Amino acid sequence: MKTELLEAIAPAGIADRQRLISVVTPCFNEEDNVEPLYSRIKAAFASMPQHRYEHVFVDNDSADRTVERIKAIASHDKRVKLIVNNRNFGHIRSPLHAFYQVTGDAVIVMASDLQDPPELIPQYVQKWVDGFKIVIGVKPRSRESRWMAQMRRSYYAFVGWISDVPLIPNFTGFGLYDREVVDAVRAIDDRYPYFRGLIADLGYPRAEITFLQPRRERGVTKNNFYTLYDNAMLGITNHSKVPLRVATFCGFLLSLLSLCVAIGYLIAKLLYWNSFALGTVPLVVGVFFLGAVQLFFIGILGEYIGAIHTQVHKRPLVTEKERVNFNVAPPVDHIDHE
Repeated sequence: MKTELLEAIAPAGIADRQRLISVVTPCFNEEDNVEPLYSRIKAAFASMPQHRYEHVFVDNDSADRTVERIKAIASHDKRVKLIVNNRNFGHIRSPLHAFYQVTGDAVIVMASDLQDPPELIPQYVQKWVDGFKIVIGVKPRSRESRWMAQMRRSYYAFVGWISDVPLIPNFTGFGLYDREVVDAVRAIDDRYPYFRGLIADLGYPRAEITFLQPRRERGVTKNNFYTLYDNAMLGITNHSKVPLRVATFCGFLLSLLSLCVAIGYLIAKLLYWNSFALGTVPLVVGVFFLGAVQLFFIGILGEYIGAIHTQVHKRPLVTEKERVNFNVAPPVDHIDHE
């Protein structure tokens, strides 16, 4: 009788216990954050014993003791795995590489600076169990400067307005993605994607969890002006052709305006031949104005060409220096049949 009862309840329980969730945390010079991050993720999964998990760090050639501290953690916890890159491959290629390397039934991607709260993981997993292929975190508010918050809101509003697909405002990339979604992203084979836009473009039903993003407590942010600009331009060039069309419209309107001004000057000269002097100021202003407009739109065109250039090269996302614990399977929980 006891055996029959166990056979009746085991399939659902074992199916849940055998599902593996991979947590990917990219890091670069985060020696003070990796240990508390590991502890908080471990505590989050301790409340979900029905799921197995692995915690995969991908280090982008840190110059501090980040790798040393991760290896110390991995030496006593085989759930912790590590990929060390040969050099710094940037803030997009390195996380994407790790995203492709893990084998979980679902993948959670989160920053290693503790601004993505690990305590939200059980909520993400529950939404996934409920049937959502994508569960994302959105931060309508964060503990950052008012100026930066306003800049972000303005950018999201602008990109959302010109984008070919409805993008997700205040989405940081922190989310859970089903294996089906991971395979779909891999099939697209975008070597340098705007990941947040790509997730929206796939169109899978998603659940959104709002959270207040805390300030960074340890270390220094890696989001400098270049990385922020890079992400901003990726969002525009990968999901909208509006800037290219605006360049065409501006060229047409400026040509029309130049023709009208030329006709106006001609009429004025014919009417007031002796008193009307053309002068050099309008010519100088016009030349500089047209030059500035041309340079601006050449720059926009260059961004699109650069995106094409990146895709055509087909370079590997990263090259690895070493791996730790990838030959060790995460522990499997068993139902006691005694």
